[in-house]
Amino acid sequence: MNTAFPEQFFQRQDESADQNFYSQPRFVTHIDDVTISSLTEFYREQIAPGSRVLDLMSSWISHLPEGVGYAHVSGLGMNAAELEANPRLHHYCVQDLNITPTLPFADNSFDAVLIAVSIQYLVKPVEVMTEINRCLTTGGQCIVAMSHRLFPTKAIHAFHILSPADRCRLVATYMEKGGLTEIEALDHSPHTGDPLWIVRSYCS
Repeated sequence: MNTAFPEQFFQRQDESADQNFYSQPRFVTHIDDVTISSLTEFYREQIAPGSRVLDLMSSWISHLPEGVGYAHVSGLGMNAAELEANPRLHHYCVQDLNITPTLPFADNSFDAVLIAVSIQYLVKPVEVMTEINRCLTTGGQCIVAMSHRLFPTKAIHAFHILSPADRCRLVATYMEKGGLTEIEALDHSPHTGDPLWIVRSYCS
C-alpha cells in the first residue's frame, strides 16, 4: 500500500529487527518539558473526558493530562517494561507495527487514537492509518504529534530529508490514503523548547 511513495522513503539506516533495538527500556522523554506541556494541553482541550483512547506506539508516558478521567486508555508499544510503567494505561500490548500493522482491537473501539513523536518509525504507515480508521468510532480523531528529534538509524529516510512542512504533508497523505478525513496541520510549538507539529484527522 506504500507504492504511491518513492521506494526509498521507507528505507532505514538500520534494517535489523526492531525488537532488538527496543528490547531495553528507555525511561526518557523525547521532547522537552515545555513541549510536553503544550502537547498535554492540546490533549486536554481536544479529547473529551470519558473518551476511549488508544495511545499507539506508546511508552512509559502518554502525555495525557492529569485529573482528566477517560473511560479507557489502551497502549500499544514495543517494550513491555515501559508500558507496564505507564500510569495512564488500563491495558497494553506489545506489537511491532512494522511487521504486523493490523491492530488487535475491534471496529469502533476508540474515540481518539494518538501517535506522539513516533510516526517517523513506521514503514507501513498507510496500513496503520487504515487500521486506525477502522478502530475509530464515527467522528473519532487521530492525532499525530511530531517534533525534530528522532532515533536516526530507525527513522525512515523521508524524515531525514523532508522539511517540517513536507513531513506534515506526508503524514496527511498517510491519513488520506487510510480513509481518514478533515485533515489539518497545526503548529503548537512553544516559544522556547522543541517544536511541536500536529496533524489531525477524523473517521467519517
